[in-house]
Amino acid sequence: MFPHQESHTSSIASLQNWLRAAVLGANDGIVSLAALVVGIAGASASNETILLTGVAALIAGALSMAVGEYVSVSTQRDIEHALLEKERYELEHYADEELEELVGIYQKKGLSHETARVVALELTAHNAFAAHVDAELGIDPDDLTNPWQAAVASAAAFSLGAVIPLIAIVASPIEIRVPVTFVAVLIALIVTGLISAKLSGAGARLVIVRVIFGGLLAMLITFGIGRLFSTGF
Repeated sequence: MFPHQESHTSSIASLQNWLRAAVLGANDGIVSLAALVVGIAGASASNETILLTGVAALIAGALSMAVGEYVSVSTQRDIEHALLEKERYELEHYADEELEELVGIYQKKGLSHETARVVALELTAHNAFAAHVDAELGIDPDDLTNPWQAAVASAAAFSLGAVIPLIAIVASPIEIRVPVTFVAVLIALIVTGLISAKLSGAGARLVIVRVIFGGLLAMLITFGIGRLFSTGF
């Protein structure tokens, strides 16, 4: 029962982390593309120019997110592998010291010395390596993050978010394309804010206000810059 419960809890935590990363990636795509296209629209660019620039920015942003996530997760994975190898070496050459270290860890968690030793001995007898990497490192060697999966997920999340302002501004009549884009982005940010609040357990109102303020401020600034360029200062 207990091993199944631990696995279930770990799976939920992993899913929440993936969802959180996906929401952040989507939010990044929404804000960055929206700021770019309204800035161009502020300079009275044609729909063709906006579409071409937006698509180029979407592809570049998605690839950048993918590469950044791949490098980040690969680095983390390399560190985890190094820590796991170090732990394996220490267990092989310093078994007694490692056992005492495990006892100490469980004592710090509130167990008496006798109980901590019994727990450490039983876990060591069952699977010493798994017991130590869990208690000391908090790493599951069978559930390391795949950098390729992280890269693809990050690129997909960014693209899904970025396509919202791009479609909104290109598909709208020129005279109302900027207001329509603002509304579309506002709705999208409210949705991502709600999901973020749900995942983090924070107050929905605070998270939504923070997300909306940042996104709309970026759009207003770039739109203002675009207007300045259109009037020749």
